[in-house]
Parts: sequence; structure tokens; C-alpha cells
Amino acid sequence: MFKEFKEFIMTGNVIDLAVAVILAGAIGLVVSGFVADVAMPIVGHFAGGLDFADLKVVLDEAVVAADGTIEKPENAIRYGKWINSIINLITVGLVLFIIVKAYNKTKKPEPVVEEAPKGPSEIDLLTEIRDALKK
Repeated sequence: MFKEFKEFIMTGNVIDLAVAVILAGAIGLVVSGFVADVAMPIVGHFAGGLDFADLKVVLDEAVVAADGTIEKPENAIRYGKWINSIINLITVGLVLFIIVKAYNKTKKPEPVVEEAPKGPSEIDLLTEIRDALKK
């Protein structure tokens, strides 16, 4: 039983999945760095010097003491970071799509195995035997 389980676990699909998970994690980090450090500054430049990560709607202003320390931090909806996350997701998806397409081109298609013509069924054989015994 262990042998069958081992053969099932070590099939190509499971190994492909493990490689894909590891690759996706590594690619995700690279693409996140690309989006944060390269793409978003370019987008911000064309948006008039805007940094999307700084976009927010302040619900409650921060309370600052007389000595300059913050007594209560501001409460804000930071939708700019969410926009960055969406751009990051789209970019990661595009990169992984390109990698999977390239990988699928390298795989050889499995040969189509034609099934052997089926013979008579058990019922047909039993019917022939019955008819032969009647004679």
C-alpha cells in the first residue's frame, strides 16, 4: 500500500504544484519590489508626483500633545495602499501567466492511445454458450 501511495505522491502533477508554489512565492517578492520601487514611482510621476501609498481618508485627526508626542494616532482609511496591492496582484498574475504559458510550450503533448476494439460482452458470450448447449 505504501508503494502505491508513494507513486501517487510522486506523480508529475504534485511535483509541478510544489514547484509552482515555490516559484510563485519567489516571483511574488520580485514583482512586489518591482511594483513598489519601479512601477509606482513612474505612475506617480505621470499622476503629478502623487504617491498612491499616501492616499487616505482621515476619519479622526491625530491628537498631538504640547511637547510634540502623539497622544492618539489618526484613524484613516488608507485606500492608496489598497490600490498598490491591486496593481501588485495584476502584475504578479501577468508574470505568472507568462511563465506558465512558456512552461506549457516546453511540455511534450502526451501521445493519444487508441483503445483496442472491444470484444463481445459477458452477456453476449453467455448467450452464445446457452444457445450452443440448447442445440
